[in-house]
Amino acid sequence: MEGTHPNFSGTWEMTSSENFEELLKALHVNPIYRKIAVKAAANPQVAIVHEGDNLTIKTSTTVRTTNITFVVGEEFRETTVDGRDCMSLPRWETDSKISCEQRLLKGEGPKTTWTREITSDGRLILTFTADDVICTRIYERR
Repeated sequence: MEGTHPNFSGTWEMTSSENFEELLKALHVNPIYRKIAVKAAANPQVAIVHEGDNLTIKTSTTVRTTNITFVVGEEFRETTVDGRDCMSLPRWETDSKISCEQRLLKGEGPKTTWTREITSDGRLILTFTADDVICTRIYERR
């Protein structure tokens, strides 16, 4: 299947976001931190390096920068949107969409997942879910 996937590489700028605050509420993020996170995450800068099934994603906001590196099909350790350690297993859901289930390493909380998909018009759609709350963020390559 390698070679049939679109390349996620590039610098991405968010053009729209839906339900981010609702997602943080579903994750039981404290209201003060939630307000800070919503403001900080209003204009994230995302840089992706994609080679084969290897991806490195750097997301920068005014409050923090996160880096994740993973191989599609291999479990890796990351931190959920609300800061909990988890194991994540990214898989190719379609030729242009990676979906990832997150399993908390300790404690309990909502079931969380994320997906990243390149659309036919070249946009990147990032979705986060926490139980039945879905947050959708759309990016365009700069």
